[in-house]
Amino acid sequence: MYSSPTNSDEGTYVLNGKYGNTAGARHAFFFNVTGYYIKKLVDWNHTMSSSGATYKAYPWPELRLADVYLLYAEAMNEAYGPSSDIYTYLDKIRSRAGLKGIEESWDDFSNNPSEYKTQVGLRKIIHQERGIEMAFEGSRFWDLRRWKEAAKELNQPITGWNIYGSDAPSYYQISTVYQQTFVAPRDYFWPIPEDQIIKNPNLVQNVGWQ
Repeated sequence: MYSSPTNSDEGTYVLNGKYGNTAGARHAFFFNVTGYYIKKLVDWNHTMSSSGATYKAYPWPELRLADVYLLYAEAMNEAYGPSSDIYTYLDKIRSRAGLKGIEESWDDFSNNPSEYKTQVGLRKIIHQERGIEMAFEGSRFWDLRRWKEAAKELNQPITGWNIYGSDAPSYYQISTVYQQTFVAPRDYFWPIPEDQIIKNPNLVQNVGWQ
């Protein structure tokens, strides 16, 4: 699936994921339906090659410091609005990625330079920063529900590459994999199991699941 870098994790991985390749959609059941592959939170020593698989035990990051910074920034903005304290914690994450701080970036490059100075604008920025930093870590499912943005975002089609393409021109064609559906307000809740309602008649079924 992957060929590993030569000396360190600073090297380049090569993924063979087109149709007919090792990681391509040749198997009847086990293949990547979108064609997008990630290696986030996985130790770089985990590789697969023609000689077999390489594994290494490593500590699993149950909670990342960047997650705490983002949650803190979000909570502070919701409680008090924009402040230099919030910019400081957002900038800790941005600087790690080699990006300039919130104030400098929006002042110099944004079409809306004053966006970070309002609570609504900073909320949008924090959501964007969180979506980027926490991508593929399982937080988006809960974030969209917490922000009440799921009805907008989760009614968009899931797209991917053409996994049956055997070369670059045929593979890198955007295709719709699945049209997801989110019904609000119903899908912000899960149904209470019927056996629990029978046991306790005082329970009322969640909205949309009656």
